[in-house]
Amino acid sequence: MRVVHYLNQFFGGQGGEKVAHLAPSIQDGAVGPGRLLEQVLGAGAQVVRTIIVGDNYAAERVESLGALAVQEAQQCQADLFVAGPCFEAGRYGMVAGALCKAVKAALGIPVITGMAVENPGVDMYHADIYIVDSGTQVQAMRDVLTTMARLAQKLLNHQALGRPHEEGYIPQGMLRDDFVEPSAAERLVAMVYAKTTGQPFESEFTPPTFAPVPAPSPVLDLSKARVALVTDGGLVPKGNPDKIAPSAATNWGAYDISGLDDLQARTTKCRTEGMIPAMWSKTRTGWCRWMCCVNSKKPGWWASYMTVLCPRRGSPIPSPIAAVWGGRLPRSSKPTGWRL
Repeated sequence: MRVVHYLNQFFGGQGGEKVAHLAPSIQDGAVGPGRLLEQVLGAGAQVVRTIIVGDNYAAERVESLGALAVQEAQQCQADLFVAGPCFEAGRYGMVAGALCKAVKAALGIPVITGMAVENPGVDMYHADIYIVDSGTQVQAMRDVLTTMARLAQKLLNHQALGRPHEEGYIPQGMLRDDFVEPSAAERLVAMVYAKTTGQPFESEFTPPTFAPVPAPSPVLDLSKARVALVTDGGLVPKGNPDKIAPSAATNWGAYDISGLDDLQARTTKCRTEGMIPAMWSKTRTGWCRWMCCVNSKKPGWWASYMTVLCPRRGSPIPSPIAAVWGGRLPRSSKPTGWRL
């Protein structure tokens, strides 16, 4: 069995956050956890290539890194692609999931990774790939890799996998018809009774988890602040230079409108599904927040402003995507010097 293994800079032995910008380093053979992975996979398994990339570098270049992972796996004639495990490391998990999904789609070989359920990569990729529940403790590395290896062997041998809690992987949200006892109605009544009487019970629904977001420090003097408005209004310059999709967009555009007092149809267009473009083009009502700022340009309010257009994805935008965008927007707009 030939294996290609993806690691971040820390588990690849390159260092911590100081080298999170590390460009891809391709090494022959197993590195760090890869040596243990070879052991638990058993005789005949060999990590033929290890891809090591810094978390920051990888998070900002996911698409090109996915192409690199596909290329390396193809050149090595890999039978299996493994990423991590990533535990709670969010950037690591997001990239690991993306690379696994890319390799699976392009080459059709088994892929597997491991993450804590709180990792944002789980929300993004649990439906596309098998993700072993690694927990939060890195000390459990051997146990996690053992579970990953067992699942990988089943996938390679085209064996049917059991339920998530039996096999150790995170549920993928798939429903399979089966005859079980007791019935759903009986299970529901039993859970309601247990909950109302203070007895332990196990829900069949796993709610999403959201990490707390600390409030930033306030801007003490708005009169000197440069304000950025983030809106899903859907208006873009004529020609849509950033090729923003009308829904489920994966990019955004930043446009300086500080010199405009109105948005005319000759300079802008609507790129939002769920709206009537003709009516939208006439009214521009979706930009009411911008219009409020235009009408409030009074001495003492703020120095100047720009708009960062955040295109619509539709209401169910996955929180991991929103988190990635939130991390990139300040960096992409930093040269403009906005504070709020």
